Amino acid sequence: MEKRPKILVVDDEETLCELLRFNLESEGYEADTALSAEEALTLRLEEYSLFLLDIMMGYMSGLQLAEILKKRSDTAHIPVIFCTAKTTENDIVGGLDLGADDYITKPYSLRTLLARVRSVLRRTGAHPATERKHETLSYRGLSLSLADKRCTVDGREVRMPRKEFEIISLLLANPGRIFTRQELIERVWPEDVIVVDRVVDVNIRRLRAKLGDYGQHIHTRTGYGYGFIE
Repeated sequence: MEKRPKILVVDDEETLCELLRFNLESEGYEADTALSAEEALTLRLEEYSLFLLDIMMGYMSGLQLAEILKKRSDTAHIPVIFCTAKTTENDIVGGLDLGADDYITKPYSLRTLLARVRSVLRRTGAHPATERKHETLSYRGLSLSLADKRCTVDGREVRMPRKEFEIISLLLANPGRIFTRQELIERVWPEDVIVVDRVVDVNIRRLRAKLGDYGQHIHTRTGYGYGFIE
């Protein structure tokens, strides 16, 4: 399988950085964060497929960082998306004139952001959709086909609703990682649907029953959430 696109999020809001990192990784990307333009410049920037930049930061703004990136021969070709609260027409035109590939104004929905990321990476040929649509996740005799949404246990197909499939896919794709109930809700259920923690617990219980012995690998971390432990 080809290397996954790697995205750098640069924003001085740490909570937002972590939220974006989690959602980008859940979509199949690699993601790093930097809390300032200065911190970003210490990284191996040529390794990234996309930069998500806030504009209003500390000493160095996102616009200044973008100027540096576009002047460097090793990063000039890497697309830039500005994610910022600066919403005037002059701000937007100025950002695009610097060579930005897109400009998203805050507040924005995660769904919108991820769609813009897919669009930009598709144009640059770095989107993982082509390789992921044939991907199979597996652990011993447990196998998930992401293309046709089929789950098999020791060669036997196990039917499950969409939400159950999405939960086990997320857990199996990130073995050893514990997801909080809130993280699972944000990733699996649409943003406009109110879901309580109990719904997550019910789906986990059903999954364990359907997966037989493999259900024992869905681990509960008391007070935190769930993960797939090999």
